Amino acid sequence: MTDQNIREKLRQKPTDVIKVVMFGPESTGKTTLSQQLARHYNTVWAPEYAREYLQNVWNNERRTCEQKDLIPIAIGQMSLENDLAQKATDVLFCDTDLLETKVYSKEYYGGYVDPLLDEAARNNQYDLYFLTYIDVPWEADDLRDRPTQRKEMFEAFKKALDEHGKKYIILKGNKKQRLEKAIKEVDKLLAEKKKNN
Repeated sequence: MTDQNIREKLRQKPTDVIKVVMFGPESTGKTTLSQQLARHYNTVWAPEYAREYLQNVWNNERRTCEQKDLIPIAIGQMSLENDLAQKATDVLFCDTDLLETKVYSKEYYGGYVDPLLDEAARNNQYDLYFLTYIDVPWEADDLRDRPTQRKEMFEAFKKALDEHGKKYIILKGNKKQRLEKAIKEVDKLLAEKKKNN
């Protein structure tokens, strides 16, 4: 695949829906929150493509993520997001984005980020990020591997949002508290959009 082909596949398609990203370290409740919010707003949510991709890699090859996997993961993620944005009502909840993939690349591969991934992570736009804090219990699975580095990973995600000038809210507390706070913030975005239309 040429660089131009990859660029095209990593680009967001234009849409009128509000896009909200769950962002943060593994095992901090992003998927649960995505599902709850999608149900609350009667819309769809974009799951984390990396989980399906890497579970297949693990099942078939008994290996974990390698650098060569990141562009296919990013392409799969954007394909999902672009398709689901067409089916969303007023808002699409994304269980991750390419900036999250970029953070993992930096943290796991000695600071390296593929230039095409970096470009897409900078160019793709979202209305709000929910940065999920590490105050929920760690849940182990085949793919999660840094239970002792949750604080460092949280700081890496926060730093990425700050460096990229992203609008974000930190979510802490139990599932109910997080959901209530998230709904308040999404309601604000929807009200703002209505006012401007």
